[in-house]
Amino acid sequence: MTIITNLLKLVLIVVLPFVILVRGSVYIHQYHELGAYPSLLVGLAASTILLFVYMTIVYAKLTSSLGDGDNLQRRLLFAFLLVLGYSLYGLYFMSPDNFKKPELRKEMNDLHPILRLGVSTFILLDRDMIITDATRVPEDYRSMGLTTPRGSLHYTQQDGYAYAMDLRTSDRHELRNTFMTMYFRLLGFRTLRHTGTADHLHVSLHCHYRPRAR
Repeated sequence: MTIITNLLKLVLIVVLPFVILVRGSVYIHQYHELGAYPSLLVGLAASTILLFVYMTIVYAKLTSSLGDGDNLQRRLLFAFLLVLGYSLYGLYFMSPDNFKKPELRKEMNDLHPILRLGVSTFILLDRDMIITDATRVPEDYRSMGLTTPRGSLHYTQQDGYAYAMDLRTSDRHELRNTFMTMYFRLLGFRTLRHTGTADHLHVSLHCHYRPRAR
């Protein structure tokens, strides 16, 4: 039991900076109405501070000292560069294997950066996750034989970003789908299970232009 408890603690310690990065960005975006990248910067700062604390605790245990001013500055810079590097990778690099069709990769730049970072972080936990849809225009709904919604978050909004994406749930174990749903809800995203054209999980970010839309 002790081994399991220690393992869970280790997993929590490792995962927490990523949770703080994304969840902090979502919170600032939703409740303080900052733009995409200012919100991400707040999440990045919070995650950097947490990593800095981690490194300081380890350093203090190894040396029985917090280190001098230069040492603290180097540690803080290193933590910042780690989080920044991860954020840039998550925002702009995603494997082609995670897209239903190649053209979806081009649409990712039109997806809200916080949503992009949230889904790329989930891919670290589930390499087989498939993105089935991102941005849409009204004609896309008509071509699928669906009613054309007036306020879909798949549409590009006033800030130039779409606020929703679809993830595959068919041909996957329901336990994995439940875990995926819980992950996005934990990080502050909205989720809906849809079966319009195929079974999928609709994931969206709160949109200030359409606060009631999902």
